Parts: sequence; C-alpha cells; structure tokens
Amino acid sequence: MTGYASAQHSSAANTPESESKSSSARRLGLEIRSVNSRFLDLTFKLPDELRSHEPALRERVMAKLKRGKVEVRAAIENTASGSLPDPSPRLMQRVNSLQDSVKAWLPQAAPLSVADVIRLASGEQGPAHDWADDLLTLSDTVLAALVEARQREGDRLATMLKGHITQLRTLAQKAVPLVPQLVEQQRQRFLERWKEAMALTDGATLPEAAQDRALTEATSFAIRIDVAEELTRLHSHLDEMERILKKGGEAGKRMDFLIQELHREANTMGSKSAALELTKISVDMKVLIEQMREQVQNVE
Repeated sequence: MTGYASAQHSSAANTPESESKSSSARRLGLEIRSVNSRFLDLTFKLPDELRSHEPALRERVMAKLKRGKVEVRAAIENTASGSLPDPSPRLMQRVNSLQDSVKAWLPQAAPLSVADVIRLASGEQGPAHDWADDLLTLSDTVLAALVEARQREGDRLATMLKGHITQLRTLAQKAVPLVPQLVEQQRQRFLERWKEAMALTDGATLPEAAQDRALTEATSFAIRIDVAEELTRLHSHLDEMERILKKGGEAGKRMDFLIQELHREANTMGSKSAALELTKISVDMKVLIEQMREQVQNVE
C-alpha cells in the first residue's frame, strides 16, 4: 500500500571555546515512503554519517512492513544562525601547508576553491554527533505514522473489495435461473429438429424412440452447460474473502490466491456458456475480478 511519513529532530553541538563562542545546531530529518508492490523492496538513501546505522533501520522497517516498495531517506542539515562556518586561522594555515605539499609532488593539481575550504571548515566544528539513539527513536515515530497511513488506505481498499464481492454475488444469482431455461430451450429445439427430420422421411408422427433420443441429447447438453459447481465454488471463495477482510492482519498473499480461483471459476462459466446472457455475466465477473486483483496486490 502507498504511504508517506516524515519527522525531524534537532541537536545542538557546542564548538570549542578557543575557536568559536557559538553553537552549531543540526537537524536530522527522516522520511519513509512506500508504493504498491507484491513483495517488500527496501531502498535506503543515507548520508555517510548515518550509513553505519542502516542494518538497525532495516531491521525496524522489516518488523513493521511486509509488502511494498519502500524508500527510507535521511538527511542532516545545519540550522545555526550563521549559515556558513567561519574557518579558523589554524585551519587556514594547515590547509595552505597541505596544498603546498601536494603541489610540490603534483604541480598540475588544481588549487583548492573557496567551496572546498568551507566544506573542510564544516568538519571542524567539534566531534561528530552520535545520531544512533536519535535516528532509531525517530524511525519508530515515522514508522508508526506510516503504518497508520497505510491502515487508512487499507480500510478504503477493504470497503472497495466488499463492494465488488457484493456485485459478484449479484451476478452469480442472475446466472442461477439461466441454466434450466437453456436446457428447456435446447430440449424443445432437439424435439423440433427430430420432427422435421421425421417429416422429411415419410411424414409419420414422431416415434417414442425419437423422443427418448431428444431427451437424451438434452440431458447431455444440460451436463455440458451446468455451472452449478462453478457458482458454488465462487460463493465459497467470496465467503472466504469476506472472512479474511473481517479478520484483518496479513491477508495479501491469501487474497491473491483466492483472486486466481475466482478468475478460474468465471472463466469456466464463460467456456460453458450457451447463451449470450451467461457470456455477458462471465465477462462482467472477470472485469470485477481483474479490478480486485489490481487492488489486492496492494493489501499487506
């Protein structure tokens, strides 16, 4: 199921007093988004500072989510009032000395740019902050919000699936009286053909043997077009789907299987069809079942 959730956490790391009197505030942002997928596909986009925490994040996500293409993205931003770090004289001297040493060996090396110096200065703001506890706490918050969002979508999907189940039951009820009508029509057709055949011979009346043969043919026809078993199995699958939707929990894979069985029964009804009305019912059923298949793949 689709879903999105995000949260932020701010942390202030004080710099050494010998170099700066200000504090560098940093903000950790975490967002998790998911789109529909039959299996769980995880993607992590983390800065180098958080890369070591990916296994712990993966474990937490897998404990909460079972299906979906899930992207976990984290970022760390500086939020101090001074938008750019102020390089200290000691850093400038060290950088200049290192650059001279490099150019002594590699004269063709490009000189450092202002952006390079600022980037080096940003790493001078004291020891790196340990984001482990903050990141895992934040992940629990974001995952809870994501699960809640997916639950809301799941409720909407369940309502839609129940509506489709009701429509399938209605179509099945329409098919029930069609088979006896078709059998009777076919029996009358056989009798008429036998009468025509006998009239072409000697004009005699229809013998009892011919009537028995017509009834036998009608019976054989009734067996071929009987869809009572298919309708019974279809109702059974629909009952099971309703039970699963009512129970809740992990239902996606079982629903996938039931959708396949529903399609099998509707397809068999279409192959046995001997009337346009039954064919139309079969087609309408398969359309509904295909719509359900697309949505069931989103159910976890």
